[in-house]
Parts: sequence; C-alpha cells; structure tokens
Amino acid sequence: MKKILMSGGAGNLAKHIIGANQEYDIYAPTRSEMDVSSYDQVEAWIEKINPDIFLHCGAFTRPMNKHQKYPVTSIKTNIVGTSNVAMSCIKNNVKLVYISTDYVYPGTEGNYRENDPIGPIEGKSDGVSKYGWSKLGGECATRIHDNSLIIRACICNSPFPHPRAASDIKKSLMFDYEAAPIILMLLNETGIINVGGDSCTVYEFASKYNPSIEKIKSSEILDVKISPDTSMCTKKMKKIIEYY
Repeated sequence: MKKILMSGGAGNLAKHIIGANQEYDIYAPTRSEMDVSSYDQVEAWIEKINPDIFLHCGAFTRPMNKHQKYPVTSIKTNIVGTSNVAMSCIKNNVKLVYISTDYVYPGTEGNYRENDPIGPIEGKSDGVSKYGWSKLGGECATRIHDNSLIIRACICNSPFPHPRAASDIKKSLMFDYEAAPIILMLLNETGIINVGGDSCTVYEFASKYNPSIEKIKSSEILDVKISPDTSMCTKKMKKIIEYY
C-alpha cells in the first residue's frame, strides 16, 4: 500500500481526506508535530515515514485579514514552508502534491484555465492579495520539483461559515468534504489542476444550503477586498473524475 505524508493533519480538509481514503496509508501530523517552516522537522518526518506522496495541505489561511496583520507568518508558512517541503521531496525522491488556491488568478474575468496568466488581484495590498501571493510563492517552489502536482482549489468549510454572502462575487466553490475524494483521485497526476464546483456567486452557492442567508454586496466587506470573479474552468478535473 502506498504511503502518504500529509501536512496540516488537524485541518478540516485533511480530516475529510482521511475519512474518504480507501487506498493509501496516510500519516497526518499536526502543525505541533511537523511545522513545515522548519526544514529539519519536514526532513525528519519524510525520513521516518518514507512516503510515496507528500500531500501538502498545511497552510496559513483564514480569515484572510490575517495575512495583512501577520505577513511574516504568511511568508514563513506558505512560501518558506512549501519551499522546505519541496526541497525535502526532491532530496528524497517523493512526489509532492500542493494544495493551492483560486486566489492566484487575477480575479477579473473568471473561467480561468490552468495555463492562463496568474497574479493575484491588484489595486489594494490587503489580506486577500497577500494570501494569493503567498500561495503563488509556494507554487513556484513546487513547480521546480518535476514530480509534482499543484491543485488550485476553491474549497469552503461545511456548513457555510458566514451569516452573509456576496451576490456580486463569483467563484467555483466546493465544500471540503466534496473536494476530499476528488483530491485522492488526482494524486497520480502531475502539473496543475483546478478543483472546484460550478461557477456562481457566493450567495447563490450558500443559499442552496441555507435559504435564510443574508445577501450583501462586496463593498460591504470592509476588512478585505475580494476579487470579483475567480471562477475556474474545471474541465480537466471533470475528465479525470469521469475516467475513475
């Protein structure tokens, strides 16, 4: 049985991946057990487990304004941490699968394909754009490793965690429990794959599960500036799922 070493073992996505798994031996240390900002800790775990795949789910993420308040942590975790993982995977001949984000796209036109130009939203340097840049920095390190896969995911915790949802922001949202089995299907792939649901507004997505959710405009979100349309083309993902 192939072995997976997965970072961010205490996170919701990691827990859903473990729950959906029927094929792999998964080791999922928490951040306190394996902090990716420490190369020595990453290297020690890889030498201990000798995994076939390193599934890098660990990241500094929500709420997005954290990246404005704590930019050094954003760099250390998402850029330096992913670089540590990539370097150790290259050294030990381990495949790297990196969970990235739709926020690496400009977010102005939507329906982004994997080979479209990338670069987070411009015009305001805040938590969202800094998060996008930090994840894009992780992609740079991952791309240097030939045996790697970047999953640009648009994943939301379930249930939808906010009492309000924007009616003028489009995304390709998918709940974490929906994304988990798809990620497991993609582990043999390399390159870049968009993972998400159908393109719609955040309000349209959230109101399907909570009809009483409040509708708001993006201008009412004061702590961050969210790209108006980071929706993604997911034809590549769907083709692989159909094969399975």
